[in-house]
Amino acid sequence: MRRVQASERERPVYTGLEPPPPDGILWDVVGEVRSLLMLPAALTLQVAHPAVGAGVDDHSVFRTDPWGRGERSVRSLLLWVYGGEEGIAEGRRLRELHKTIQGVDAHGRRYHALTPAYYAWVHATGFPVYRHAQRYLGRRPYTDDEERRLYAEWLRVGRVLGIHDRDMPATREEFWPYWRRMLAEEIEPTKVVGELTAVNTDIPPPPYGPRPVRSALRAVWPLVVPGFARFRRFLTIGLMPPEAREALGLPWTPRQDRRLRRLGKVLARTLPLLPERLRFLPYARRARAARR
Repeated sequence: MRRVQASERERPVYTGLEPPPPDGILWDVVGEVRSLLMLPAALTLQVAHPAVGAGVDDHSVFRTDPWGRGERSVRSLLLWVYGGEEGIAEGRRLRELHKTIQGVDAHGRRYHALTPAYYAWVHATGFPVYRHAQRYLGRRPYTDDEERRLYAEWLRVGRVLGIHDRDMPATREEFWPYWRRMLAEEIEPTKVVGELTAVNTDIPPPPYGPRPVRSALRAVWPLVVPGFARFRRFLTIGLMPPEAREALGLPWTPRQDRRLRRLGKVLARTLPLLPERLRFLPYARRARAARR
């Protein structure tokens, strides 16, 4: 494995950036509430890379502050897609944050969070998860043309994050050989993958809402959390592409698949009937309204 040089880590390209277009696919997908169901699968795929998993294991607060960590991830994602200059500033902030993240992975190999191959993998996982989730949560799968557009828009987001074009496959067609190679040669069931797919009940209650709501939720949380943990595992594994599930040894049965398809059909039929204030997360909703 080639060691990354410091000069490579510190030369992101931010000139001539074009964030995803408002009339594109990502503006309709990323800020909609269904996207929250997809994030656990993408995050689990990210930490299936030994270097990324080690970085999260060593430096993340996902165990002590899972809700806050998730909220910050969603905020960053919304900024990259809808934020324009704010999104570019967020990309710079994240690279600065990751400059100090380094250590040794479970195989005794040194890692740095800004190694181009590792940083690109974290971003790359979004495309196959969005594509696969559409087959369950959307009215129909993406067409070939829509998949190409989705990938091209995802590359734009990568540039916002400072990822060089040379570190990501240039087209959808070039992505799949890269994807298969990563699953066959790099990805493994890391310690963090095990934690994110476990039915663990040590998850704290969500710290949102007025004080009476938070107090009531804390009181009933011991009864709620086992079902929540099972549902989280169900979505994490189910919305992960099948070849990735197989590479990680994650079980998935035909019965589970039918349940996920039924859930997806309900969401696909009902959510588009709701007003945007109920369908889209606040930042995305404001950005969409401003564009109109």
